[in-house]
Amino acid sequence: MGQDPRTLPPSPNWYCARCSDAVPGGLFGFAARTSVFLVRVGPSAGAIPGTPPFRVIGELVGHTERVSGFTFSHHPGQYNLCATSSDDGTVKIWDVETKAVVTEHALHQHTISALHWSPQVKDLIVSGDEKGVVFCYWLNRNDSQHHFIEPRTIFCLTCSPHHEDLVAIGYKDGIVVIIDISKKGEVIHRLRGHDDEIHSIAWCPLPGEDCLSINQEENSEEPEIPNGKVIEQTPVTKGCYLATGSKDQTIRIWSCSRGRGVMILKLPFLKRRGGGIDPTVKERLWLTLHWPKDQPTQLVSSCFGGELLLWDLTQSWRRKYTLFSASSEGQNHSRIVFNLCPLQTEDDKQLLLSTSMDRDVKCWDMATLECCWTLPSLGGFAYKLAFSPVDMGCLAIGVGDGMIRVWNTLSIKNNYDVKNFWQGVKSKVTALCWHPAKEGCLAFGTDDGKVGLYDTYSNKPPQISSTYHKKTVYTLAWGPPLPPISLGGEGDRPSLTLYSCGGEGIVLQHNPWKLGGEAYDINKLIRDTNSIKYKLPVHTEISWKADGKIMALGNEDGSIEIFQVPNLKLICTIQQHHKLVNTISWHHEHGSQPELSYLMASGSNNAVIYVHNLKTVIESNPETPVTITEPYRTLSGHTAKITSVAWSPHHDGRLVSASYDGTAQVWDTLREEPLCNFRGHRGRLLCVAWSPLDPDCIYSGADDFCVYKWLTSMQEHSRPPQGKKSIELEKKRLSQPKPKPKKKKKPTLRAPVKQEVYDGNEDESIRESSGPVENGVSDQEGEEEAREPEFPSGVASVASREPVTCTPVSLGFEKSKVTVNNKVTLLKKEPPKEKPESLTKKRKARSMLPLTTSLDHRSKEELHQDCLVLATAKHSKAELNKEVSADLEERFHLGLFTDRGALYRMIEVEGKGHLENGHPELFHQLMLWKGDLKGVLQTAAERGELTDSLVAMAPVAGYHVWLWAVEAFAKQLCFQDQYVKAASHLLSIHKVYEAVELLKSNHFYREAIAVAKARLRPEDPILKDLYLTWGAILEKDGHYAVAAKCYLGAACAYDAAKVLSKKGDAASLKTAAELASIVGENELSSSLALRGAQELLLARNWVGAQEALKLHESLKGQRLVFCLLELLSKHLEERQLLEAKSSSYNTWATGTAGPFVERVTAVWKSAFSLESPEQYQAALQQLQSIKYPSATNNTPSKQLLLHICHDLTLAVLSQQVASWDAAVEALLRAVVRSYDSGNFTIMQEVHSAFLPEGCDHLKHKRGEPQSLITPAFKSLEAFFIYGHLYEFWWSLSRHCPKSSVWVRAAHRRTASVEQSQQINNATPEETDSGDSQPEPNRPPELDVRLTEESKQMLITCKELFSEKHASLQNSQRTVAEVQETLAEMIRQHQKSQVCKSTTNGPDKNESEQAAEQSLSSPQNECKEEKNQPLSLPELTKRLTEANEKIAKFPESVKIWPFPDVLECCLILLHIGSQCPGSVTQDMQQQAQQLLQKYGNTKVYKRYCETFCT
Repeated sequence: MGQDPRTLPPSPNWYCARCSDAVPGGLFGFAARTSVFLVRVGPSAGAIPGTPPFRVIGELVGHTERVSGFTFSHHPGQYNLCATSSDDGTVKIWDVETKAVVTEHALHQHTISALHWSPQVKDLIVSGDEKGVVFCYWLNRNDSQHHFIEPRTIFCLTCSPHHEDLVAIGYKDGIVVIIDISKKGEVIHRLRGHDDEIHSIAWCPLPGEDCLSINQEENSEEPEIPNGKVIEQTPVTKGCYLATGSKDQTIRIWSCSRGRGVMILKLPFLKRRGGGIDPTVKERLWLTLHWPKDQPTQLVSSCFGGELLLWDLTQSWRRKYTLFSASSEGQNHSRIVFNLCPLQTEDDKQLLLSTSMDRDVKCWDMATLECCWTLPSLGGFAYKLAFSPVDMGCLAIGVGDGMIRVWNTLSIKNNYDVKNFWQGVKSKVTALCWHPAKEGCLAFGTDDGKVGLYDTYSNKPPQISSTYHKKTVYTLAWGPPLPPISLGGEGDRPSLTLYSCGGEGIVLQHNPWKLGGEAYDINKLIRDTNSIKYKLPVHTEISWKADGKIMALGNEDGSIEIFQVPNLKLICTIQQHHKLVNTISWHHEHGSQPELSYLMASGSNNAVIYVHNLKTVIESNPETPVTITEPYRTLSGHTAKITSVAWSPHHDGRLVSASYDGTAQVWDTLREEPLCNFRGHRGRLLCVAWSPLDPDCIYSGADDFCVYKWLTSMQEHSRPPQGKKSIELEKKRLSQPKPKPKKKKKPTLRAPVKQEVYDGNEDESIRESSGPVENGVSDQEGEEEAREPEFPSGVASVASREPVTCTPVSLGFEKSKVTVNNKVTLLKKEPPKEKPESLTKKRKARSMLPLTTSLDHRSKEELHQDCLVLATAKHSKAELNKEVSADLEERFHLGLFTDRGALYRMIEVEGKGHLENGHPELFHQLMLWKGDLKGVLQTAAERGELTDSLVAMAPVAGYHVWLWAVEAFAKQLCFQDQYVKAASHLLSIHKVYEAVELLKSNHFYREAIAVAKARLRPEDPILKDLYLTWGAILEKDGHYAVAAKCYLGAACAYDAAKVLSKKGDAASLKTAAELASIVGENELSSSLALRGAQELLLARNWVGAQEALKLHESLKGQRLVFCLLELLSKHLEERQLLEAKSSSYNTWATGTAGPFVERVTAVWKSAFSLESPEQYQAALQQLQSIKYPSATNNTPSKQLLLHICHDLTLAVLSQQVASWDAAVEALLRAVVRSYDSGNFTIMQEVHSAFLPEGCDHLKHKRGEPQSLITPAFKSLEAFFIYGHLYEFWWSLSRHCPKSSVWVRAAHRRTASVEQSQQINNATPEETDSGDSQPEPNRPPELDVRLTEESKQMLITCKELFSEKHASLQNSQRTVAEVQETLAEMIRQHQKSQVCKSTTNGPDKNESEQAAEQSLSSPQNECKEEKNQPLSLPELTKRLTEANEKIAKFPESVKIWPFPDVLECCLILLHIGSQCPGSVTQDMQQQAQQLLQKYGNTKVYKRYCETFCT
């Protein structure tokens, strides 16, 4: 039995790559929750001889959240320095001798995940975070450097022991990099091979690569090329091995000189003690490494279930390893190991310390690989301490991590001889009680209401009572059996039964022999025995006097009731405490004064402890219960609630108490004197127990996850710190984790809040589905959800990055999961109230009876008066006197407790209040409670406050009321613009037409149609009307496709097709045509298909256009036109006369051989099966019905080509059926179109393609005498000659560049309006006379080679000198000129009118003069006309004469256009002047005569003078 204080510390944090470390000389530290615990190991630990040489010597307190990294300085002379990193964002440097912070930095913006003190540089601390940022911090110069190597989560980092600038970093995704911090974090090697988290990195303790004889080629699975950059062999990179352990179950050894892996060690699946493992189940794994300094050929690693392996690296091909502690059972960890750190003691022993998920810290002797000692730890609050009355030194500890610890405190060989019991617990252990006589029989109760019995001497699972409490089990006690259990015979019932008190306020009696049977609520017995009619109080504590004759029950209201066996007769009630009673303890019976056994100490949520002496009451055995209001002794001093009290078994009247003020206090109760105060805990104390063997020794447990053994004789303080601001405790509180909002919803609090069972993150809430694997917690992945701690009011709990942020909590989560941390701050007297999250998020529902409620919260005097008035009203036999009636009237809220009339009055008052405060819905509910449904509906309808729920209740008031209510609600909804909802309600009362009309009138057409379609007959006219109305609106808004669907719905297919075609693009037209075709509208379909094809033509999509036309036989003629157009376009494109290129020609358009007309007919025959004259005739008839308007010089070229090709197709078809006159007329129309549009090129191409030999063959084909030649033929022939005449003239111009300029200029000035346009529009080859490019149609030496031909052509030009046509054209020109002059006069007149109205009018004569001047010569060409203004009558006369002349000409001359005769005369005279002798004298004379006779219009006047004077 050691006289030394001891600590059972919190568990080391889980899932951290480096959160424990040790330095030579025997100091070991591990991070647990928000602090670091220090353990002295070796001879200097001062342990009792014979026990393991270690002792917990202190704690580094300062972080506010989980500590994620811990590292010592390994530089001699500096072993007292260490560094920690935490989720609070700081890295702190500590001096372990003073346990104070030397300095700190908060450079990281993200959660820090790795930390290492450089073994090479004395003051360099390197840290990395989850976003991949690395900080190097130099302590002595307070300087830092920041590196961002990879945007990945860092899992671990280790500085090289051989080179000061190298750091190896392992990432979450399996990448390992080695960086050089002197070169801005340049990556020296990128080592790829692992494919999961890197848990540990260890450098080989020896530099160079001679220590391992590895055949690198043979063992390397990696490619030959280094993974990082190819680097020269510098001393920096040369020679060193690196080992990495990963979650992918492999250890890899890497060569730094080669930048690649040289060895892979795969973890073996070991046969687990206690059962096999299923290799298919992915086990939890943390693979940590240690490379021993003095054994570079060996490597220590963790394995799956907590085993440690020593690998032999010399025999790499054999994968040889040795298991630690292979010989002795049960020495290994039972769950995964997180950290390994070597420690050399003062007596030069090489030790290895390991931390694990099983919550043990183990120390291994590297010489023997055996476990030297184990330090157990706690993963939750220490809720309960209980010493066994039979096995004296056995201390049972109930812990919030779901395990019971049984600590043999008397063990001579082991200070920490602790056994864990976890089976069947699965929740926080909040109550414990040893059987007073039966060895190893331990009763336990849990946070979730379970009561069970463990036999601590066997490995059997516990027996569990079939009756659960609804809430936390607060207390357990063994006592004598009471009815009904006590009614059996001696041998049929146990000598003691188990009593449990739960958070719902019930005490149950369990039969330990039949835990599967029902447990009994003792309240029934209490009621029966004591004939109690009133409600029994909520019980929170039970305690039996040692002799088993008296039972004390503590209650939520602060009262304590004393009962006597056998039937629980109530003998006394103690009304002392006013808050919930947490603890009751009877004095032991073996003191020097037997009467002390009647002392009973009690503590509540108040800070005062009361001691009562019940000797007199118990001995007098009163008939009626006595009420005690004065205590025997009062112990004041604590500043927060009392959680536990315990009498010393060694003294008379000495008591120890535990409090939420963070201290334990020893009292001399008889003298009411505080003796000593223990302040070692960093949290609120939850339990306390006096050692049964050592009078000086006390054990206490708290919510800081610690159990302390302390000696009363060693405490400095005699009383609790006074005032809540006591400095020492304040410091401790501040270092507890900060509260953060919690994300997970907490269970709401148990009603009577007794010594709250709240730990924070008490580890895995131990939910196992199957049994856990050998130790306290289940192995499910999901197990690790931390619970939320409860704190003194106002302090919430904390969520932090890792599992267990709390003390040793290390939950089994993966690193990134969130846990909770508890914080203990100033202590308050009130019980910590757990605020369910719903309160923070949802607003509390409004009270239905706020006025009544508020009246029940008035002053005490008023409430007392209420009670008196109510009692008078209820119990006076006679009629109520006026005064009482008036009182009741005033105190309307008492209606709740009197009669119905008064209740109605109360409801009325409350209802008015709701209406005034704008809460009609609450008023309605009150009326409903009253049963006045119809009245509610009428009031709500009048005020426009009907709701769904009110209307839903309407049928209760009758069918007609329901109909009326629904209609009223529909109207109300319409006012609120909720038309769809209104319609739905109308439908519920079968008013379909009204619903449809409502939707329609508010433009909800889609909904209206859905309703009508669903509820009306298909032929109902309403439906068609809806479709048409909606369709019209959609059409107007441009939604043509949906409109078309509406028209189809209304069976108006024609309209559907029309609306679809409205957009006018090819796709819409095609769809519209197909639709029209489907519904039988063939005429519409063909017209739409043609439009669609024309759209495609504009895009030069020949194939698409033909596809579109294929739909209809009636469009076959158009297909021929499109075919000819395609062939012509291809022809023009090949001759580079078309700018636009087309890619999608039909296959038949590619052949180019043979005359054009023959190619056309051949394609028609092959592609369109056009052979017989009948087919040609049918196509001809189709096309003849189509008329296109005549062309102008603004007609788009693509449209012009289509119209020309239409005429040409008619010409070819007419030729095929030998209708030569029609052929001539069609050809002439095509030529005239190109002439009218000014497109000379197209005209010439038509001539060359269709009249390659001139017009003679047509003359022969017609076979008629010369006299009967038609005017159409003459016009065609004239245009043919006209074209050749121009070409000949231009060919001359090309050889005489100087004159050509004049020629072209002269021509432009003489040409008629259309003709000048025509030349302007000619293609560049025709107009660029100065250009050297030859004209494509004729070779440049035309006039030389074709002299005879030219002469012949010039002779035929006589055909152009048509007197009739010259006269007609002159008259037409006169008409045009007069019209232009009249238009100009009107414009000038309008202008002068505007001037007059805007200014006050200039001199009238001036404005008229200006008008006449401008009129006199609109084109300012003839000087002599300038001063001869024409009068209106003169102009009218000219116009009439010209029109009369035109009327006299025969129709045949007027119908068919003819080239401008005077223009031709001028060109011939030009040619004659350029090439003398080329034009006969006779022709020249004829030309001059025509010019003189008809050249009197302004256009020609000047040129007539030039040639005719």
